[in-house]
Amino acid sequence: MKKIIDYILSGVYLLYFGLVLLIFHAIQVIAYNVFGKEAHKKTVVWFNFFLVYGWYLTGSHVHFENRAALPSDRPLIFVANHQSMFDIPGLIWFLRRHYPLFVSKIELAHGIPAISYNLRVGGAALINRKDGKQAVVEIAKLGKRIHEAKGSAAIFPEGTRSSSGTMKPFAAGGLMALLKKAPDALIVPVAIQGTGAFNPKGLFPLTSFTRMSWTVLPGIEPAGQTPDALAQTTRTAILHELTVDS
Repeated sequence: MKKIIDYILSGVYLLYFGLVLLIFHAIQVIAYNVFGKEAHKKTVVWFNFFLVYGWYLTGSHVHFENRAALPSDRPLIFVANHQSMFDIPGLIWFLRRHYPLFVSKIELAHGIPAISYNLRVGGAALINRKDGKQAVVEIAKLGKRIHEAKGSAAIFPEGTRSSSGTMKPFAAGGLMALLKKAPDALIVPVAIQGTGAFNPKGLFPLTSFTRMSWTVLPGIEPAGQTPDALAQTTRTAILHELTVDS
């Protein structure tokens, strides 16, 4: 019976999801080309609001907790574990005050209404995973952008998603490239839970009545730590939160 409910509610959500993508693609294009970048940013925030709270159509629950006093006078690097494509809407909506820019694989910059457009014009670092030099250069450019604007970036050091919830090792390369251009940035761990269970087999079927959460943990000062040690410290903080909450 639960599987039948999953299929029905997944169908309802995916219809909603598709409509939101199409509507906000058009809104983004108009906002960016007519009203400029700031207007476009606002449409992206509200686009992700509708994505996040659309999950209630599947009977699922969404929770956010911020345990950090985040400064506004220095760059922030949000470092999160990666369970699902649905990690990102939560980060954008719940961290909207800081509007993090993402490191994303370049393939996502085409073919997905609204999402691909935002990646192309919104300032994300679009990396080719088969070209390490290109990836480092693009991430460094993102680091420079957040340093100059005292903005924020978000990165998933696991690289690929782990829908099982078991965290993979954190690679230090992305953090190192960001910090090289934004050495005064504060590292902010974010523990994400439940999104992998929500879509363990892709977009269909989704798992109804899933509890998903985003928890912002206290910031970590990078000064005096090697990139490898910093990546491990951040991973340990997230892993502890996931273990306690499981």
